[in-house]
Amino acid sequence: MATERELLLLAYSEHRDALLGYLTRQFGSPSLAEDIAQETWLRLASRNLAEHIGNPRAYLFRIATNIGTDHQRHHGMGIEVQADDEVVQQVPAQGVDPARSVQSHDELQRLLQVVDGLPPRCREIFMLCRVEGLSHAEIAERLGIAKSTVVSQMVKALSRLEQVMA
Repeated sequence: MATERELLLLAYSEHRDALLGYLTRQFGSPSLAEDIAQETWLRLASRNLAEHIGNPRAYLFRIATNIGTDHQRHHGMGIEVQADDEVVQQVPAQGVDPARSVQSHDELQRLLQVVDGLPPRCREIFMLCRVEGLSHAEIAERLGIAKSTVVSQMVKALSRLEQVMA
């Protein structure tokens, strides 16, 4: 029996394309929609829910809408200043923190090892989705498999990444 969290992650995978379309229309930016969708997945993955969610799709869309609204609220508080290129050139560049750079490199290497360790079909589907940016439907068509297979393989890949990277 799947846990509530697993059911929500499965709902995310099944409704990701619709969610991206909704978020793009709602917030006017495909890249912002992608960021909000990713943040939604992270929130779902980090929750351990005891109660039953009656409508996982509606729950998913509500979380995404709230994240987008929070983003707009925080973005609206920002101050934009127009400056000449000459003034911009005088702003000192931020230095790279060597410790953070090493940590990021180590995390990337660990991520690549986990991806390399996925079963071949699972890895291929993950790379087509996350690297090439194909939708689940496009991946299913390209590989000649059912969309549900793509969804289940993505859930498997993301769960494995979450286990190892947590």
